Amino acid sequence: MPQLERTVFSPLFFLFFFLSATVNAQGLPAEVITVKTQQLDKTVSAVGVLRANESIMLRPEQSGRIEQIQFDEGEQVTQGTPLFKLDNSIYLAELKAAQARVELSKTDYERASNLLKKKVGSAQERDSTLAQLRVDQAQAALAKTRLDKMTIKAPFSGFTGLRMVSPGDYVEEGQDLVELTDISSMKLEFRVPEIYLSILQPGREITVHVDALPGEMIKGTVFAVSPASDQNAHNIEVLASVPNPNSTLRPGLFAQVNLLVDRTESVVIPEQAIIPQDGNFSVMRLGAENTVEIVPVTLGQRRPGVVQIIEGLNQDDVIIVSGQIKLHPGMPVTPIFIDGSQQPAEQQG
Repeated sequence: MPQLERTVFSPLFFLFFFLSATVNAQGLPAEVITVKTQQLDKTVSAVGVLRANESIMLRPEQSGRIEQIQFDEGEQVTQGTPLFKLDNSIYLAELKAAQARVELSKTDYERASNLLKKKVGSAQERDSTLAQLRVDQAQAALAKTRLDKMTIKAPFSGFTGLRMVSPGDYVEEGQDLVELTDISSMKLEFRVPEIYLSILQPGREITVHVDALPGEMIKGTVFAVSPASDQNAHNIEVLASVPNPNSTLRPGLFAQVNLLVDRTESVVIPEQAIIPQDGNFSVMRLGAENTVEIVPVTLGQRRPGVVQIIEGLNQDDVIIVSGQIKLHPGMPVTPIFIDGSQQPAEQQG
């Protein structure tokens, strides 16, 4: 009798058979994610200019010869630091003379008061010496004020600029000496369309980008809004405060500004999950027993790679993000969670 040939099946055949049976039983594998909500900011873009927090030109209130310059150019100084000392010899002499008159008037007043107590002097004489004492005290205070003004101090903390005078120069009242600038924080001036007037309030957040600091985003806060709109450009001037702890920002720099006008918690999904058809949009969602459902959705804001869903999906829904062309409604699939989330218990059964 002829012998029957024996067919030998390799282990790879059985593995292929097992996987085929599994796929047929559970459906095609599909990459899915669990829908989550995230914070979305609506912003208005503008271009602004950075200004110093405070900036003044120091000028003398009295004329005189510069005796000392007590700072280095570009140096950071604190409030009250003496910067210029003018020759004060004349004002010092006037103060000493005024103080001497005060001492004499005080003696005359005390003598008149004692005589009145002994009923020897008159009240008129006492009052007259008291008035003279007060006049002399006022003259002494005036002389001291003039003397103090011969030393020019920093009215606030900041950086000194390049001085415009040298020791020995004779300066007049109001002559420019040096600029003092406070850049510990910056003021940002920008304009936005007047249609946003209702939301322009102090406390609004902004983010700032300057070309001098590529890749760095700085946060600031609106602190003032112009009460009037520009009748030609129909925009409103806004001032914001921007921190500058390392003094990296400088006055005059242009800045790209994003003004926060709204912040909402919304459903956001990857763009590749969206299925466009005839001007409408839908997504594939996993239903009971991991079957495919087609869900129409309404789109909102777009961000790089993602899109906001206004209606159609809820948090914790599971949606398919790739391979939709192979699937159809009612078809079972094997979900592969590519976002690391866990499949809801009601969909695992």
